[in-house]
Amino acid sequence: MPRRRLDLGSPVHCADAQFGELADVVIDPTTRCVTHLVVRPHKRPADARIVPVDWATSEESETAIRLSVTVAEVDRLDRVHETAYLRLGEFPVADPDWDVGVEDMLGLPYFEGVDPRAMQPDPHVMFGYDRLPKGEVEIRRASAVTAADGANLGRVDGFVVDGDGHISHVVLERGHLWGRREVTIPIGAVDRVENDVVVLRLTAEEVGALPSHRVHRWGRS
Repeated sequence: MPRRRLDLGSPVHCADAQFGELADVVIDPTTRCVTHLVVRPHKRPADARIVPVDWATSEESETAIRLSVTVAEVDRLDRVHETAYLRLGEFPVADPDWDVGVEDMLGLPYFEGVDPRAMQPDPHVMFGYDRLPKGEVEIRRASAVTAADGANLGRVDGFVVDGDGHISHVVLERGHLWGRREVTIPIGAVDRVENDVVVLRLTAEEVGALPSHRVHRWGRS
């Protein structure tokens, strides 16, 4: 894959048809390389697949991400998202081949018309999570960017990567609606990348002094 930006939410096209969008990226936190892309069909988030970053063939100038394989080949991959009905405080059983990525507590089902006073308390919850290759972490567009002084700066909008998948910059989006601004932060200013969060070496004041520009992306949430 040539050097390019990976904007979360960008369209993803297979060799024969459009597949959906780039939902998340999977990163080796030790080498700071993007290793996989989580691609999600439109209106079918449960059918997201994790594909090797080497399958991406887009040129630097393109917004869309193009994969060298067909839709059928992507569909044959395992789904990345799993659900489990667990007791409070429990997590999926450890596996030698994969780790838990982004997690969401989905809660208990609600049954309309049932008197809650007549229901027995259930210590279980529905838990959603993504399965990742062992030792890797996952970043989505809702993932927080945190300053060295603990301030929440905004959320990850994407990454700039070279031809080998090494991250050179993290793209931070700050503000809301018409006031949204984008800051491109060198990877050297990143202290660590963990599941669902990027922690910087810079304080909020130092990030505020970096160059930024307005962004308008009406088609993306």
